Amino acid sequence: MLKNVQHFHPKEIFECGQCFRWTPLNEEKTKYLGVVHGCVLEVHLQGEDVYLHGVSKALFQAYFLKYFDLDRSYQQVKEVLQRDPLLKKSIAHGEGIRILQQDPFETLITFILSSNNLIPKIKEGIKRISSIYGEEMLFQGEIFYAFPTPEALAKATEEELRAMGLGYRAKYIAKTATLLKEARRFTKEKKLRPLTKEEEAKCAYDLAWIQELPEEECLKALMKFPGVGIKVADCVMLFSMGKTGAFPVDVWVKKAMVYFYGAEPKSLPKMRSFAKEQFGSLAGFAQQYLFYYAREEKIKLP
Repeated sequence: MLKNVQHFHPKEIFECGQCFRWTPLNEEKTKYLGVVHGCVLEVHLQGEDVYLHGVSKALFQAYFLKYFDLDRSYQQVKEVLQRDPLLKKSIAHGEGIRILQQDPFETLITFILSSNNLIPKIKEGIKRISSIYGEEMLFQGEIFYAFPTPEALAKATEEELRAMGLGYRAKYIAKTATLLKEARRFTKEKKLRPLTKEEEAKCAYDLAWIQELPEEECLKALMKFPGVGIKVADCVMLFSMGKTGAFPVDVWVKKAMVYFYGAEPKSLPKMRSFAKEQFGSLAGFAQQYLFYYAREEKIKLP
């Protein structure tokens, strides 16, 4: 039990476009079940207390404290962003949003899969990938599957992934898993022997190395993966690599930027640049508040 947790609401966290493996368990949407980090857990908000079922105190301290971004002061984040009177309204609408710090590999594959896709299909695709290539887990008498490792997913062929209904994204996912498997392998071997130029080049796809790069370099490195454009790269940086200056622009964020700030609807690079100038290193938090407000209020442009 986490007592007196401020700025935390399951619905707003799990339904603001950053994750796809959480399912509501009650009509109030204060209780959710998720598959994360090889675990199955329930999150239940009661008053201002948050109950986590299925996770030990040790695992909470080692992983889930950071995963739920609980060591960050969201009050301070909001105090800065609320200086913008237009954004203040969105923040009030999504008071309980927190940016999850997810696994970079799972996030990369998930957002490649999300490209031009509907949420139910994204969730179904992740479920199918996990059920075939992930490890089985038992929780309260029910079987769940962890998201696969790069090594496990690299065994999948493009044809096998297409058969799961992943469409043209199957090619990108198969290639990305193979690139990451090789990157992890040669990064380990680098400590034991000199690498060839070809092997050294493959290390550039190591997500642990990419994560440590400055934001713009990180963006460019992620965009070298097949099927990864600027929006997917921004999502990976924001939702798994702690790059809070990233500003993913999807259809809802685009609507919010046009609606609130009069941004040019046909120029996504300009919209992204404007947001980064306007919000700085807190652009990612602004993105989440704007996304949630625009989608919940079903903003329509004239």
